[in-house]
This record gives sequence, C-alpha cells and structure tokens, in this order.
Amino acid sequence: MLIARFIADGQARHGVVEQDAIWVLKGSPFDSLDRSSTAFPLSKVKLLAPCQPRKVFAVGLNYLSHLGERQEPKDPGIFLKNTSAIIGPQEPIVLPTGVPRVDMEGELVVVIGRRARNVSPQNALQYILGYTCGNDVSAREWQRNDLQWWRAKGSDTFAPLGPWIATGLDPSKLRLVSRVNGVVTQESGTDLLITDVAHIVSFISQHVTLEQEDVIYTGTPGQTPPLTPGDVAEVEISGIGVLRNPVKGA
Repeated sequence: MLIARFIADGQARHGVVEQDAIWVLKGSPFDSLDRSSTAFPLSKVKLLAPCQPRKVFAVGLNYLSHLGERQEPKDPGIFLKNTSAIIGPQEPIVLPTGVPRVDMEGELVVVIGRRARNVSPQNALQYILGYTCGNDVSAREWQRNDLQWWRAKGSDTFAPLGPWIATGLDPSKLRLVSRVNGVVTQESGTDLLITDVAHIVSFISQHVTLEQEDVIYTGTPGQTPPLTPGDVAEVEISGIGVLRNPVKGA
C-alpha cells in the first residue's frame, strides 16, 4: 500500500495511491487505513512530505561502500536533522551561500507507526508503518568544521522526503538508486546496510522514545555527488517510487 499526504481543493489530506488516483483516508494513516469514497486524479494534487515527524534521526557511515578507509563503527552513528529541513517531492533544495560543496545522499527512510521504547531487534519491525525515500543533503565544509552538524545536515530544505510511504516491504531486499540530472550516481541494495533497520530502530529506542511519524534516514551508499543550481536530484527505491527535487541557489 502507498500512503500519501497531499493537498487537494486547498486542504491537506492523507490518501492511498492506486494507479493514477489517490483515495482519501477518513483519518490519519497512523490510526486507521479506512478510506472514504472520495478520490482525486494523482496528476491534480500536490504531494507533500508524507509525514510530519517530531524527530528526524539519521545514521552515518552505514554502508561499507561509503566508509572508505574509515573504521567500521561499533554502534550505529546516529545524529539528528531538524524537522524544519523537511520538504516534499518537487520542492527545491536550496543551496546556502558561501558553502563550496553540498552533496546529496540517497537513503531508505523508516517511518515509525507507533510509540517504541526499549524494543528488541526481534520486535522492532512491528513498530514501523512503512518506508519512504529520503535525501540527506549535506554541506561538507560545515560538516567538517562545525562542532555539531546542526546546519551541515539540518539547514532548511536539507531533508527531502517522499513521494509516499510504502507498507509491507522487506527493508533488507530493496534497491536504492540516486541520480543527478538523470545520471546514476549511487546504487546499492539495502541488504548491504552495516546495521540493519531492525537493529537501528531498537538501538535508538533504548535511548530516545520513538513516536508516531518519527523518521530515520538509514544511511547512504558509495560516493555522494555534489549539487549545483539547476540540477535535479532523484532518489528511487524499489517498491516505493521516485523522490525528485530541483536544486537552486539561495
């Protein structure tokens, strides 16, 4: 099932995507997936980021192909991104002035479906509503030189998310592809995550309570491409779809 958040007739709603239509849900998908009798053509709605999390977690250095010569971390390298960094499909990534390099990082994103505290890896997947595509946009100079990554990873527009949430997927059997202007820049299977989704969710929940709609960016593979104004960044994951965002200068 593909669950979207969208605007139609000036109102933000949740719906289920089926082929070229989106069927309005009666309430929040985090409470019930009961649909109404109202549908809109998918081409006539504006897709929003598929959820509104209170917390945005991310995992650094979670593919061997991204580690390079760095040592494999003992524990997942968890950090936080700002909720104000979230944008939806087709919204522009804005490159800050004075930063020589900003990279895209295509990632599988976990969407938490219910409150999770001290959950085991064996039970962790039961707390997930579904998965979506994410782009962990990163300003490299700030990432290297700042004490914290509050702006390197959390500047406005640095957390594209979407196009919708896919349920019923096996997070270890997906294919992730990133593209800039149609050229493939990253490609990997999610089976190559160093710390898998269940252990990431469990690890975070031992320290911070996860709530409905919280999201976790699970890490990026390979070498990350730089972005320049005029580019189009795409993250495609099998079973989910394509998250597409244009890039512009500040």
